[in-house]
Amino acid sequence: MKRIFHTTTLEHAAAGRLMVKRWATRARVLLVLAALSGPSVAAGLDPLRQWPQWRGPLATGEAPYGDPPVRWSERQNIRWKISIPGRGLSTPIIWGDRLFITSAVPFGEALSSPGREPRGAHNNVAPARRLDFVVLAIDRRSGEILWKKSVRRARPHAGTHETGSWASSSAVTDGKYLFAFFGSSGLYCLDFDGNLIWDLDLGEMQIFHGHGEGSSPVLYRDTLVVNWDHQGKSFVLALDKFTGRQLWKAARDEITSWSTPIIVPHQGKPQVIVSATGRVRAYDLVNGRLIWEAGGLSRNVVASPVAADGMVYAAGSYDWQAMLAIDLALAEGDITGGPAVVWSRSRDTPYVPSPLLFGDLLWFLRHNQALLTGVDARTGRSVFGPRRLPGLYNVFASPVGAADRVYVTSREGVTVVLRSGGEFELLASNQLDDSFSASPAVVGGELYLRGTLFLYCIAEK
Repeated sequence: MKRIFHTTTLEHAAAGRLMVKRWATRARVLLVLAALSGPSVAAGLDPLRQWPQWRGPLATGEAPYGDPPVRWSERQNIRWKISIPGRGLSTPIIWGDRLFITSAVPFGEALSSPGREPRGAHNNVAPARRLDFVVLAIDRRSGEILWKKSVRRARPHAGTHETGSWASSSAVTDGKYLFAFFGSSGLYCLDFDGNLIWDLDLGEMQIFHGHGEGSSPVLYRDTLVVNWDHQGKSFVLALDKFTGRQLWKAARDEITSWSTPIIVPHQGKPQVIVSATGRVRAYDLVNGRLIWEAGGLSRNVVASPVAADGMVYAAGSYDWQAMLAIDLALAEGDITGGPAVVWSRSRDTPYVPSPLLFGDLLWFLRHNQALLTGVDARTGRSVFGPRRLPGLYNVFASPVGAADRVYVTSREGVTVVLRSGGEFELLASNQLDDSFSASPAVVGGELYLRGTLFLYCIAEK
């Protein structure tokens, strides 16, 4: 009887935590529905049950209706595993029965030696051959490649970091159109059959240390936003999603950043929030006017901000570690050091992996290491860690949350699954025969992992 009672108590406790998270998520549902429009939503496809953009439907890393497996291996709970041509670090984007992914595929003869690397370059690689920049549509049920669209064939103007790729930006979709971004190699709007609707060449990025490009586009209703921070003239750009026509362009006093913007409705006015070296800044989505800004982050900002319930969280870790929690109700003008910065943190903050905002907790990894911390999102109070995760060492992929569980995937091919809460409860450690730098995607009972060699669909058989 003791064992039965103990198990039942744990199950009720887990159910209670899950209920709290779902109530917290429910408060954010209207923001997602307000951000999306189009026939797929009207036809009954719930955007909260898709993975339409980098970091999922809430742009926080949470899959509010996801319930993927806890355990898997190369011989257990793999629905399908396929080779993806070329190389890319973009996250799979999922809508309905289709999954979309981008890649850069080498072709042709070997290239001559590259030109001079940028000053300070290190650990970089040059393209060995020309690249075919492609978008692929994959059947979620079978893993069959439905179509492969080549959008550009060219030699990249610059190299990338040895751990990077020339297809690192994730696509975004509204359920009708897919927007694929290859940085200096162009922005492309496709329909779900792979037909090109429009394309846009934004020029050539001059990336700090030549480490490659990585920021992804974001979508709010009929407006597509791209951030273009580099060593030249930086800007953030808003486009009409139907035509690619420029709506506004705001100059930025910034050097290279790799973080993806987020768009957060606040008091009926959506804000474009960009985390970067000089400042975290918010722009009016309608006209590009600067609303507020806050200093305090280090150089080389990679982690994307997250937001919910009127709060924004931005972090970095390069020259120093920093995290800012900003109350949008108080944010106007230069808020550096002011009351709008509700709390800040100067240790254990992330560099490459973005934070996970899951229910009332904010989860993040230290730099690129497997040291996980969880804090109360509203107060910054530590509730978990920092705790070293067993079997993980180098982590580039951002953590995801689903069904009261946190999933963290490493470059060594290991994914640990933890119970979300203040106590350390390791549910599983799962090893696959690949290396993972791209962030996972979760839809329903499926977890999608893009590795260096393979794309996996992990689901109960």
